[in-house]
Amino acid sequence: MKAFFDTNVLIYAQENSPKGNRARELLESGGVLSVQVLNEFASVSARKQGRSWADIDGAISDILDVVTAPLTVTLAVHNAARGLAAGKGFSFDDALIVAAALGAGCDTLYTEDMQHDRTVNGLAIVNPFLDIAR
Repeated sequence: MKAFFDTNVLIYAQENSPKGNRARELLESGGVLSVQVLNEFASVSARKQGRSWADIDGAISDILDVVTAPLTVTLAVHNAARGLAAGKGFSFDDALIVAAALGAGCDTLYTEDMQHDRTVNGLAIVNPFLDIAR
């Protein structure tokens, strides 16, 4: 199995909570993410969580220690995302995530933000937090 991680997995991995524990387990098992995911992580960490840039840098460094080098958002990924947004009903940001996962040859996308159990071109969208109470 080759996994792709959405931003919320990285956000939860910073928490001391059941979701945080699950997110860290997933990340430690290895997988892929994109620069877009790192961008979103940095934005949410700074804007919504008020974390310092030094703290964000440390968290990103820890994440990069356990995942494959982040994928860039290329023109091919952009074009594929436009097609997914138009043809499959994804928001463009979600379509970029799906397109990057597909382009990386992943078979699982871990995310809390998309339709659980949906499959797109062989990519299974999985919410790994469904069994964890809020």
